[in-house]
Amino acid sequence: MLRFHILTLFPELFASVLSASMLQKGQARGALAFVLHDIRSFAVDKHRVTDDYPYGGGQGMVMKPDPIVAALEALGPARPWRVLLSPQGRPFTQTHAAALARRAEIALVCGRYEGIDERVLAFVDEEVSIGDFVLSGGEVAALVVIDAVSRLVPGVLGGEQSAAEESFVEGLLEYPQYTRPPEFRGLRVPDVLLSGDHAAIARWRRQQALRRTFERRPDLLHGAPLTDEDRAYLAALTGRRDG
Repeated sequence: MLRFHILTLFPELFASVLSASMLQKGQARGALAFVLHDIRSFAVDKHRVTDDYPYGGGQGMVMKPDPIVAALEALGPARPWRVLLSPQGRPFTQTHAAALARRAEIALVCGRYEGIDERVLAFVDEEVSIGDFVLSGGEVAALVVIDAVSRLVPGVLGGEQSAAEESFVEGLLEYPQYTRPPEFRGLRVPDVLLSGDHAAIARWRRQQALRRTFERRPDLLHGAPLTDEDRAYLAALTGRRDG
């Protein structure tokens, strides 16, 4: 089982997502558990204040370090892996998601306002960013991490192979997918997918994944494990583009 501890000022934001679809099934199967911790309950003053003006001046408010650290320390001696969701963090990737999925407990710290007091970094294991943009808080980013990590935990999806064949797992974008009907408004499913020739289908899917990655995310090809056949196919695509 993978247990997520979610430290947030707005625990109510998580209720609907954690109780639906894959995440709900993962909990029912005993593969996932989620514990919500309201950072505000760890503030020591009577008004439960968790933010204050930034030293040195500036716009907005900054989250105080003491309620966050108190919430982390209250998680107990097991000490889950502590992740701060932050636009300054390392980019979140499929490889990173797979590494987190192998842990037993993870604590996700959700920031708000203009940011979190820098001293909190001394009490977490890493900072993670889901992209080069700014959100109102870390809650949405935490849900992205939860979704990406949870689907890699054994027993969550039910069919483990489905997670192994998705985009980025082999360093490539996923091949195109089709289902019934075989023709829709003049658009036909590729004949090879209807042929029953599994070797031809596998070859087509690999080539389509290579083509899609080449056209949309060529940067991924530098780190992808490629065969000689893959390289020959990509060289042909490059030749067509240059020609």
